[in-house]
Amino acid sequence: MSNTDTQALPGLPTHEATGKTLTRKLYLAAWRWHFYAGLYVAPFLAMLAITGLIMLWVSAIDGRDGEKIAVTPQGEQTSILAQASAAQTALHEGHVVEYIAPTAADRSAVFRVNSGGEAKMVAVDPYTSEVLQIWSRQAGWYDFASDIHGTLLIGDLGDRLIEIAAGFGIVLIVTGLYLWWPRDGQGLGKALRPDLGARGRSFWKSLHKTTGLYVAVLLVVFLLSGLSWAGVWGEKFVQAWSTFPAEKWDNVPLSDKTHASLNHGAIKDVPWALEQTPLPASGSDAGRAGLPAPGPFNLDEIVAFGRSLGYEGRFRVATPRGDTGVWTLAQDSMSNDSTDPASDRTVHIDQYTGNVLADVGFADYSPAGKAMAVGIAFHEGDMGLWNLVLNTVFCLSVIFLSVSGLVMWWMRRPSRALRLAAPPLPANLPLWKGAVAVMLLVSLLFPLVGITLLALLAFDVLVIQRVKPLARLLA
Repeated sequence: MSNTDTQALPGLPTHEATGKTLTRKLYLAAWRWHFYAGLYVAPFLAMLAITGLIMLWVSAIDGRDGEKIAVTPQGEQTSILAQASAAQTALHEGHVVEYIAPTAADRSAVFRVNSGGEAKMVAVDPYTSEVLQIWSRQAGWYDFASDIHGTLLIGDLGDRLIEIAAGFGIVLIVTGLYLWWPRDGQGLGKALRPDLGARGRSFWKSLHKTTGLYVAVLLVVFLLSGLSWAGVWGEKFVQAWSTFPAEKWDNVPLSDKTHASLNHGAIKDVPWALEQTPLPASGSDAGRAGLPAPGPFNLDEIVAFGRSLGYEGRFRVATPRGDTGVWTLAQDSMSNDSTDPASDRTVHIDQYTGNVLADVGFADYSPAGKAMAVGIAFHEGDMGLWNLVLNTVFCLSVIFLSVSGLVMWWMRRPSRALRLAAPPLPANLPLWKGAVAVMLLVSLLFPLVGITLLALLAFDVLVIQRVKPLARLLA
């Protein structure tokens, strides 16, 4: 740094020069952290935005589970049993494990059938019981994009890397807003719009800052709702503290399996607030009165009972798994069953007595569970056309931010020099104790991010600043 870091600026009172020096140092520090966070976060943000767009539009055009396949209404529908029998017969050896009701009168019913150790999806015309399509579950573009979006196709390691990137995205937003804040006499009005008359790097910087400002709040919502699904911060912390307590069900025997067992791979079918809640178990006299006579029950009876409870349109029925398994009726927005998160409802029925063992709706969720029900539906673009359009614009904006950040770095880097061209580290940075306190707080809130931040800070101070060749390379 120049002498202006430690000396008064010429022509200014000492206190004013000191203030400008402090502001300059904080600006450089924020820029340096914004730069380093962007190096790691930008590729992940671009990946999340691209795969998010794929999932968004595949779901809108084709549907996640065949719900967009059209049929011609023609009188009364055949029985659910007849439709299920046609689905099983088409696969020879198999059994139905899930029924997905049509979204509308002119849409197909869909059955998930386990056949030969593989899950198949079978679309059936509900009016004729004709099999329309058969495909492997999780074999489409939506599922492929979802696997990349959640795990980079490398399992838990990918989940952890994405979780770190999402946490660093918060750092990127905070430092970015600090860098955007009007200073040096620039008015707020000018800062709220891009300078289309600028040229070169200034033009890209203006577009980057303005776009970043307008997507910042949305980006926080997307990052936090995504983090809440992540393996450490989500699963071990937030979700574990906010899961619906099974103790609220009076004297209901519990299975050793959780609701998460109803999920299918990377695709989340179970509401976030219920995923870690144990499933109830069949085989007792517990629960309130449900079906009028004891079982065994068939799909027609369960679906009819579901409609008597108020289920309409698209909802799902999972068949019992094992001797203690339950019939499960579910409708939630994150599975594209509806566009209203407040209509979420999950009902479990004893396979022997027909008693209702559990009935959980949106109103029963914890505050975090309610926030996630709305946040995930919004995140996935499931709340209607406005949500689809907004999320599309948002994803394109995130891609632009990633690309424009790279363009700005390329334009400011020294030509023909093997250097990273990071913003300089200010000498004698003030308020460093406060910065460390913030990092410790981040470590408590986001463990993976905090550990990574502290490791990078130590590497920057203890290694980069002391190893001259490395300092030149990264400077």
